[in-house]
Amino acid sequence: MRFSFIHAADLHIDSPLIGLKLKNPAVAERFAHAGRRAVDALIVETIASKAAFLIIAGDVFDGSWKDVTTGHFFVNAVSRLHREGIPTFIVKGNHDAESVVSRDLPYPGLVKVFPSNRADSFVLDAHRVVLHGRSFPNRQIDEFVATYPARRDGWLNIGVLHTSLDGRPGHVGYAPCSEDDLKRFGYDYWALGHVHAAEIVHRDPWIVFPGNLQGRNIRETGAKGAMRVTVEDGKIVEVTPVTLDGARWAHFTVDVANVGSENDIVARISAAIALMHGQADGRPLAIRLTLTGSTPLHNQLVARREMIEDDIRALALQFGEDCWIERLKVKTQLPPRPVASLSPAESLEIDQLLEVVVKDPDFASMLAELVETVKAKLPRELHEELLEGDLHQALADEARAFLSGDIS
Repeated sequence: MRFSFIHAADLHIDSPLIGLKLKNPAVAERFAHAGRRAVDALIVETIASKAAFLIIAGDVFDGSWKDVTTGHFFVNAVSRLHREGIPTFIVKGNHDAESVVSRDLPYPGLVKVFPSNRADSFVLDAHRVVLHGRSFPNRQIDEFVATYPARRDGWLNIGVLHTSLDGRPGHVGYAPCSEDDLKRFGYDYWALGHVHAAEIVHRDPWIVFPGNLQGRNIRETGAKGAMRVTVEDGKIVEVTPVTLDGARWAHFTVDVANVGSENDIVARISAAIALMHGQADGRPLAIRLTLTGSTPLHNQLVARREMIEDDIRALALQFGEDCWIERLKVKTQLPPRPVASLSPAESLEIDQLLEVVVKDPDFASMLAELVETVKAKLPRELHEELLEGDLHQALADEARAFLSGDIS
């Protein structure tokens, strides 16, 4: 017997795409429904592939709804599967735990939500599949995985779990556990959620994160979607990513070293935009561009960054009305001056002066106060930009260039 099922997680329905509203409300509006389009694509794929069932491993929602239409949209989506005779199995994650989303939804009969007071199992006799899972009762869960039931021999055993698993980078430790903890159960497949990057952590047994269904900000770039899992004669034989996102984020670094003019830089940027737009397969696309390299144009690029950004936004719209430059970042630097331009004594004197200034506690305190003042005036999603890299060292480099005569 051969069949397949779909494993998805982290739908975060109606979660805002962070950053776009700051730049262009009209473009942000066109991106706003990407999450719902991704859910629609998930339902269409599940039906079209004749999947035996759908698993959603947590975070259907993004927390409390702004209005009831968020919940109704999801009920309508899974009801389409119900009408096709396809069951849906859901665990509630930290974002849609009972302590966060208190509304009860009128799910159809083929939608099964794992309880939060204990781990439980659902069976599909026709496919000899048993699914084990537990929902989050509140946002933070520690002792959790140990409550899952033992393997049922002679069946395909699937564990459904919303977890940070070994503390994946950038993720808070929700339902923490290790690979070895999961392997000990003897399940055939662990359908995980919470980590937004797709990853096949282990094979035999399969331990899989499908990633989130729709990227929500510039840290969640590239294709997003779910996993199609193929079963043959009671064994999993294939796990394949399925792309389902309704919009896409991209980050591209453009090396402008040895580029002769600003027009040449814009031409190089245009080629990068064309490449990324082609890879988006017609989806709305938000692009961050970072200029790097050693160039005499550094000061010009820094001074004209906003004007260049506006120009390349207009350029990007030539590729499509939903091709948007989220931000242009200038990470270039001036070429080093020839060693002969400063005497050894002058160079040493400047370096010693800067070392004293940068390490001075009063300077550090003043810099920290300045950063906090600026952060207070910026939206939270821009804080990371302020703190990227070594701010002390960046200031020292600029000061040295000025004292050496590289900046007038």
